[in-house]
Amino acid sequence: MDLNTITEVARRPSEHPAADWREGDAWLAGGTWLFSAEQPDLRRLIDLTALRWDPLVPGDKGLEIGATCTIRDLYAFACPGDWTAGPLITASCEAFLSSFKVWNAATVGGNICMSLPAGPMITLTVALEATYELWAPDGSTRTVEALAFVTGDHRNVLTPGEVLRRVRIPAHALRKRAAHRRFTLTRLGRSTVFLIGTQTPGGNDLLLTVTAGTTRPVQLAFDTLPDAPGLQQGIDAIPSDVWFADPNGTPDHRRHLTTYFAEEIRRELMDGDPS
Repeated sequence: MDLNTITEVARRPSEHPAADWREGDAWLAGGTWLFSAEQPDLRRLIDLTALRWDPLVPGDKGLEIGATCTIRDLYAFACPGDWTAGPLITASCEAFLSSFKVWNAATVGGNICMSLPAGPMITLTVALEATYELWAPDGSTRTVEALAFVTGDHRNVLTPGEVLRRVRIPAHALRKRAAHRRFTLTRLGRSTVFLIGTQTPGGNDLLLTVTAGTTRPVQLAFDTLPDAPGLQQGIDAIPSDVWFADPNGTPDHRRHLTTYFAEEIRRELMDGDPS
């Protein structure tokens, strides 16, 4: 879609682009959502891709993902052999409801900052205990936990002019055992629920991440693997106003699916057969 209110595109922003922010600006990375709808309040686009941030930086401490890393590049990334949770990256990339054009242009940071319930990069990074580095217009930076970033449907903690710079996934989370479940109404449809369970190697804990069926990510942490009633009690404690409603499912439907798939994840990790 043509954005007929745009009068300027900043193709060469400063190395700290948030310092140039002013009202009526928007960050441009993949642009897959930005150009899909009218943007009457916007006057200028700031092209983040011109900064050429490193898309993927693996290391001893884990994986650093630049906010402008495309889904295509993340999908093509070959994880080290000891990152047993690495298949979650593939599964999360494949959870995108998108054409090949979107797949090649959409960015990790863009999907996170859209903060939609079914955002698969949110699911992935929350489940793997990531942190986000945010840059503010005054030159300051702050780090927030992925779990705390999204506050509701299309809502997050970003302040005006703040930009997501990078995502850091710690190595200990990438080395966990993992199992996931996802439900869609159609084979290539948007996620109705998307759950990921992780467990420390050699441990008996469980970290269950619930997304898509809720307006914000929810995590249930157990020091020891719960029994079925204990897991059910944790799901029942999720506030009723957190469950999401849209044409893909009612809150009751999503709660039912979450209960069903969470139990499958619990049994899979209990049996020692991660997906």
